[in-house]
Amino acid sequence: MTATHRLARILATHSGADIELAFATQDGLTVKVLATPDQIDRLVDELEDILNSPAGPEAPEPPAAA
Repeated sequence: MTATHRLARILATHSGADIELAFATQDGLTVKVLATPDQIDRLVDELEDILNSPAGPEAPEPPAAA
């Protein structure tokens, strides 16, 4: 597993039928990924769940990234 980097910005654009996401970090690293529209829908759902859940010690730990 790689080290965690602080996010600076996210850019998104269409790439054919998919969506390209570019994650830029504060230390200058940029990672690009292609996702299907269905994957983006699931990502949005996950982020909404996180944003709408309690933060703090009582919140469960997020699952480890694969």
